[in-house]
Amino acid sequence: MTDTIAHPTEINKTIETFSKESLTILTERNRPLATTLYRPQAKLKAAVMIAPATGIKQQFYHSFASYLAEQGFGVLTFDNEGIGDSLTCPLAKCDASLISWGRHDLPAVLQTLQDEFADTSYHLIGHSAGGQLIGLMPNHEALTSVFNVACSSGRIKNMTMPYRAKAMFFMDAFIPVGNLALGYTPSDKMGMGEPLPRGVAAQWREWCNGAGYIKTAFGKTIHTQYYDEVTTPALWLYFSDDDIANDKNVADMLRVFPNMAAEKRRVEPAEFGLDEIGHMKYFSRKLAAKAPALWEMATTWLTQHSD
Repeated sequence: MTDTIAHPTEINKTIETFSKESLTILTERNRPLATTLYRPQAKLKAAVMIAPATGIKQQFYHSFASYLAEQGFGVLTFDNEGIGDSLTCPLAKCDASLISWGRHDLPAVLQTLQDEFADTSYHLIGHSAGGQLIGLMPNHEALTSVFNVACSSGRIKNMTMPYRAKAMFFMDAFIPVGNLALGYTPSDKMGMGEPLPRGVAAQWREWCNGAGYIKTAFGKTIHTQYYDEVTTPALWLYFSDDDIANDKNVADMLRVFPNMAAEKRRVEPAEFGLDEIGHMKYFSRKLAAKAPALWEMATTWLTQHSD
């Protein structure tokens, strides 16, 4: 299904057009992923994949993807295996994991981005887990840049009360009980996105309970990874009112990418006349309408690192 869209952007009040198309792609695991392609009608500036947070459906990023397309960027959003329209079996039988998301889903989406938008530069905008898993991608070198939002290790020990208590309950009680009783984690009941495949939730719990997030699995369940090899220029944007991606956890995650050319930008919501941004609201069109400079950070970065 293809829709042609023309409407004023709330960011700069100009009119751009783009087409939106639903695509189903296959990973190396031969699992289908639901994706959405945003193709600008104007001259292509670059191509961008938006890698979602844990359990967050691609629809959450629609407004932001539309904005990027209106600015001349080709965009591909997707649901990870077991999430949203990429859930193709009973959830209790889904064997997806955070490892498979990074090793199979992300590479398949990047390859599709390259197939759909030839002869340009390719970029990843990662939200939380979407930026954590880059080092599992065997084709990570195809990325020209990374723009990470609220990406950190999510280490529970580095969180402050009262959020730390909520995180401990979710990770150490809710996930194990849900997986045991249902065969999956009903994280939607806790306001934590979509229900999660048991393997995703179990790894999430294990990694957030240790230093360096995914690093806790190196040499155990992960024997091939590329974190030391990632040298891609990256901007890590995070917010002072984010209980998860705080200063300590951003630094903890960055240490897992020892050779990444990373810049950090910590934002106070008050700088932009906002009361809150937190872990999720950067991608809200309402927020961007109040503070257009926040989304302009992304397009400025992408433009600076495009061919």
